[in-house]
Amino acid sequence: MKYWFPAKRYGWGWGPPSSWQGWAVLAGYFGLVGVDALLFRPDRELQLFLAGITFLTVLLVVVCWLKGEPPRWRWGKEKPADTNP
Repeated sequence: MKYWFPAKRYGWGWGPPSSWQGWAVLAGYFGLVGVDALLFRPDRELQLFLAGITFLTVLLVVVCWLKGEPPRWRWGKEKPADTNP
């Protein structure tokens, strides 16, 4: 199985997408954030705007969790296992 979102090298979470499906999800996220800003103008309906952003962000994290590399804390390049007896 190819991951849409690879794990970050440092820290916890995911890096930029590694497949067209991941890029489509990310583009859709930003597009829907723009629609949210048009429907619920932050200067007039801040609570609805923030609720929409929160919902979309949670949805993005769920997709990353399901289609991304399993997240864990990383400190950079993995050290190879010691092969000496």
